[in-house]
Amino acid sequence: MTKVTAIIVAAGEGRRFGSAKQFALLRGQPVLDHSLAEYEAHPEVDEIVLVLREEKSGSEYRKRYGKVVAVVGGGARRQDSVARGFERVDCRPADIVLVHDGVRPLVGREVISRVIAKARECGAAIPVVPVDDTIKETAGGTVIRTLERRNLQRVQTPQGFAREVLERALQKAREDGFYGTDEAALVERTGHPVAVVAGDPRNIKITSPADVKIAEAFLED
Repeated sequence: MTKVTAIIVAAGEGRRFGSAKQFALLRGQPVLDHSLAEYEAHPEVDEIVLVLREEKSGSEYRKRYGKVVAVVGGGARRQDSVARGFERVDCRPADIVLVHDGVRPLVGREVISRVIAKARECGAAIPVVPVDDTIKETAGGTVIRTLERRNLQRVQTPQGFAREVLERALQKAREDGFYGTDEAALVERTGHPVAVVAGDPRNIKITSPADVKIAEAFLED
């Protein structure tokens, strides 16, 4: 059976949020702790590499979460943080590496399991949910075109890859000086297909104080 390592990225400064949103309280517990708990409890996740703003602040997490095998300091941008976390991953080429936003506290076991299974099958997988709103491309204050909604999906994390697939993607991005908005974009540039699985509308990303309220409402359901 392939080994599964989760890189949980929580190195953001939270400028739009007003503070480090990964430490915002969600029902009395930091958002990051909710995320870590999901992976700590998942039976298929073998270990966790945690990326924080400062490596030295991570000793408490290693004490509280048995699967956390390394805590590393983040980079200037999210992709740099992922790359730093990946450097601490110790697994075989075909083993699975998950990358998860530490500010997605309600990811749920089912989504993680679906991503792992599809990544084992295809080498790259991401969870998605349908776009409900009409999406228009604009420029200069006017509409250029209306995009076909049925072909659009909102992407979530975790994103899962065979180690060799993600390693190749990160290396190519580094060589090209390319920064993408997610790891799947880097893999796409290598020509490797990225499969999709069903995400979960509850698996929201905390980007504003209002999102904390939404997450609390989900937890109360």
